[in-house]
Amino acid sequence: MKICGIELKSNIASLVVINDGEYIDLKIKKIILENDENQDDIRKFCNEFLLFLEQNFIDKVVIKKRAKKGNFAGGPVTFKMEGLIQLNPLCEVELISAQTISSFEKKNTIEKPSELKKYQEQAFLAALAS
Repeated sequence: MKICGIELKSNIASLVVINDGEYIDLKIKKIILENDENQDDIRKFCNEFLLFLEQNFIDKVVIKKRAKKGNFAGGPVTFKMEGLIQLNPLCEVELISAQTISSFEKKNTIEKPSELKKYQEQAFLAALAS
């Protein structure tokens, strides 16, 4: 099963794809929503994401949850991006909490692939923990 792990920060969706627990090094590692107030940019983000899912035959998407309030709360753009991702008609989308990821990381020995970029680590862990 191909799983796409996603971490949303600012206006960037960091992407990681694993297949049966093995990291797949893809050319596209993130998709950016340039201007969340511009309809063309929102459509571009949606289309790029759907194309990514289609081209890589993704079976499931896992998004690391962001806090809704407090110091580490997600910004409004990340909530918009999350909604757009959840509306994709191609595969199921699951949200996974930071606590679940942390617990998974403590219980398992995880070798991070050398090709994995630093900004992709949380997306990678989200995909593995699902």
